[in-house]
Amino acid sequence: MVRGKVEMKRIENPTSRQVTFSKRRNGLLKKAYELSVLCDAEVALIIFSQKGRLYEFSSSNMQKSIEKYLERAREERGNEVEQRMKYLKHEAALMMKKIELLENSQRKLLGQNLGAYSLQELHETENQLQRSLHNVRARKAQLYKEETEKLLAKEKFLLEENSKLRQKCEVREAERESQSQTTLSSEVVTELFIGPPTTRKARDFSTFTSK
Repeated sequence: MVRGKVEMKRIENPTSRQVTFSKRRNGLLKKAYELSVLCDAEVALIIFSQKGRLYEFSSSNMQKSIEKYLERAREERGNEVEQRMKYLKHEAALMMKKIELLENSQRKLLGQNLGAYSLQELHETENQLQRSLHNVRARKAQLYKEETEKLLAKEKFLLEENSKLRQKCEVREAERESQSQTTLSSEVVTELFIGPPTTRKARDFSTFTSK
């Protein structure tokens, strides 16, 4: 019968967890013993339970095995540190060499200490300067072009805004003129007559006859 795969997580049930610990512990101790006998290996195994109880197995002497482990661990750490230091020194040497090459290249580009260089080296330096100058001019032209395009776009935007403002001003001026003409045409001249209506009629009649 094939056993199912055990999910690797903490067993929540305390009883099941203790049973599993006992079985796995005994199996681990048995495997350690078999490894020491079959392979003539020095095996030291230390187990602490959840409550802190110690279980151990040693094919020789536990204390000597621990001391041997600590000594070997110190040696391994020492070797690791030594290897790391060698690597850092190697990297530092490479970095110094790169810095020296860059400084020499800079001196050549600045025209310093040219007497120590051959004709071929001077020719290469000249070509490098020409390429650098070409790249600088190309970048400069590109920046000029971008700035010009930005200024043209800004000018176009300002002209459009100016045109919109002019149209608004013209519309408002036309509205004011229209309102002014409407006000003048709506004014009516009237006369004020005081007295009874008959008096007004007689006055209108006398005025008519006198004409």
